[in-house]
Amino acid sequence: MRKYYLGIDLGGSKILAGLFDEELNLVGRNKMRTKPERGFASVVERIARCATDLVDDFDIEKKSIVSLGIGSPGSIDANGNVIFAGNLDWENVPLKKQLEKIMQIPVSVENDCNVATLGIYHHELKAKPVNMVGIFLGTGVGAGLILNRQLYRGTNLIAGEIGHTVLDVNGEQCNCGNRGCFELFASRSSIFRKIGEAIKKGEETQLADKKLENLRSGDLEKAIRRGDKCVARLVDEAAHYTGIAVANVVNLLNPDVVVLGGGVIDALEDQMMPVIDKVAHEYAFPGIPPTFQVIATKLGDNAGITGAAVLAKGI
Repeated sequence: MRKYYLGIDLGGSKILAGLFDEELNLVGRNKMRTKPERGFASVVERIARCATDLVDDFDIEKKSIVSLGIGSPGSIDANGNVIFAGNLDWENVPLKKQLEKIMQIPVSVENDCNVATLGIYHHELKAKPVNMVGIFLGTGVGAGLILNRQLYRGTNLIAGEIGHTVLDVNGEQCNCGNRGCFELFASRSSIFRKIGEAIKKGEETQLADKKLENLRSGDLEKAIRRGDKCVARLVDEAAHYTGIAVANVVNLLNPDVVVLGGGVIDALEDQMMPVIDKVAHEYAFPGIPPTFQVIATKLGDNAGITGAAVLAKGI
């Protein structure tokens, strides 16, 4: 009997499920809105439905599904409980236990950035680098660390909060309470916030008449392609600060490769990656050989579900 694994990427707005075969080839995907406002129990039911509908679509027997892995926002403890996830409004919820109760298969839970990093490391990079860092620019900014070929979680399992490393001690206040966090310079929400501020100052932009809260990273790319100088300047600024953050990581951990991902990079790779790479190498410590790589993942949306399948298989 052929075996299959389920990988789930859980976000504040969508649930993405992937079905993988024994070699972790992607068989198919299914997507569903998260609707976190309905509460924890409802979200878990939606995760299970998204996964079971996918299995049913491919006429696969339930007993062929070996296990399920899931990447969740927030801090996760060793028992698969989500200690805190702000964008889901979760605090101390038993995600692993509840999913196992519904799905009746083993479930592994890990932070979403850690999971995406696992997917990139094992699938895209074939586990070749000894040390790798994944940095993800989306609504917020997160990271995952592979050190000595192993996922590094830290003492309290919350390593990788690069979005809340401080780049400007006199900067604006972040929602974490600190000032000048990296997330305030390079996340999608921060870029759109700065566009809103520019509009108030009278700067011209094609996005002036749009509801910025409804726009996505792809709208930034379209505006730049149409010659929007305001958006181009702010995206370039975000890329510059990302390059500095990457250099800080390189100086601290000396990885073989830093991989950039997330919705912002997916949409704006051509605009941002040359700047990020250039700035990272400029700010890297002189003693570090310039051979370290700064690249964008090619997995895109599939990084999370692929990593979750890696987690499910226990690689």
